[in-house]
Amino acid sequence: MIVILIMTTLIASSQTKPDNPFGLVYQDAITENVPGEVNIHPVSYKLNGIEIAANVYTPANYDPSKIYPAVAVAHPNGGVKEQVAGLYAQRLAESGYITIAADASYQGASGGKPRNVDKPANRIEDIRGMADFITQYEGVNADRLGLLGICGGGGYSLAAAQTDKRFKVVATLSMFNTGVVRKNGFRNSQVSTIQERLKKASEARAQQAAGGEILYAANTVPTDEEADKMPFDLYREGHYYYHRTHAHPNSTFRYTMSSLLDLMRFDAATNMDLINQPLLMMAGSKADTYYMTDRAFRNATGTEEKELFLIDGATHIQTYHIPQYVDQAMNKLNEFFGKYL
Repeated sequence: MIVILIMTTLIASSQTKPDNPFGLVYQDAITENVPGEVNIHPVSYKLNGIEIAANVYTPANYDPSKIYPAVAVAHPNGGVKEQVAGLYAQRLAESGYITIAADASYQGASGGKPRNVDKPANRIEDIRGMADFITQYEGVNADRLGLLGICGGGGYSLAAAQTDKRFKVVATLSMFNTGVVRKNGFRNSQVSTIQERLKKASEARAQQAAGGEILYAANTVPTDEEADKMPFDLYREGHYYYHRTHAHPNSTFRYTMSSLLDLMRFDAATNMDLINQPLLMMAGSKADTYYMTDRAFRNATGTEEKELFLIDGATHIQTYHIPQYVDQAMNKLNEFFGKYL
């Protein structure tokens, strides 16, 4: 009963957030820029000809004539900058960092057509683009740049940090290896249909090239009853987070079917030996996605400064918004970034 009451309270508090003037839907989000406090600055910039929408958070008493460390925050698959990425960007700004959370190209409020293309190369380039922009921001020390990737953004952050050494330290939260899941299914539940799904993706690409209708995967929203019957915490709790308690109009799980041609050959856990920066990987101790973090962490043989941190009692989605779990993650991030940035 106590757990139910707590969850009901959290849901009720989250549902009051869509009226936030900055579109933020997470708990305790900034509602106005108050002098002397953490402020949010909506910005836009061009990346390979695409207009990128982002939010920059500056620390309390920010003075552009001073120098600050910075952190880029990459959002989950289907997520947008106003959800969990914004929460952690704001919390890091409260700790003294200048932070940026940007919508991926083709997604959210960023440009790019067709909508909801979801290719690994684009997502990795989006992360590099955040580095391009934030290292030029007034007050940022480009030599003290960190990276935090959440869920799918975590997998893409690992890939970005493998080659982009502007990132002096990299951290992931509830890392999701998108390509492997798109190929094999979650926890290898769709291995038997790999070739069938590749054929559909190929046909979708052909139809798109011929000027036909753009076909999408994951283009329906389940009912609560359907979600309750889902066998995995990730999808069941993800439904309530993305469609109910922290819903945002720009957030959607759908992606172009043709994206699978690129997604299904991507594996975030490969080339992990290229990461020589300090590495922190965090996951809920009860997360059904933990196996992805574990494999990538074990493959990270190129750095001696690496740490695996389990958030006690948390599932994957709970690390996005439950205060006690967010606090655990933030305490570890402040310790790790504080040491290396």
